[in-house]
Amino acid sequence: MAEGLINKYFPDIKAYSAGSNPSGRVNPNAKKVLIEEKAWKNEYHSKTIEEVLNHAPFDLAVTVCDNAAKECPVIPGTKTIHIPFEDPDGKDYEEFVKTKEEIKTRLFSALRMHFRV
Repeated sequence: MAEGLINKYFPDIKAYSAGSNPSGRVNPNAKKVLIEEKAWKNEYHSKTIEEVLNHAPFDLAVTVCDNAAKECPVIPGTKTIHIPFEDPDGKDYEEFVKTKEEIKTRLFSALRMHFRV
């Protein structure tokens, strides 16, 4: 969800997301949230870190779950910050909405500070 939300609300930033253990699918509730937010693009899909690294270099890497913070590779020359969110996967739709709002509050605040926007 963070990739879609960042790409919608920060047009001067290009976000890519990857999972430390990607499922190969986008959760239907995550997709629904992004569609409702008008932030969904058909190009979004579950990606590995290796696939995303093809787009390097990056200005910033953000880990959003504790597992990713431990497993995310160090990207030379890239600042990494950790802003954890509870993974709503397997939970009701309302939990996805809550996570979306947390992303828009906590993660967006960190992006504004980092990129001074």
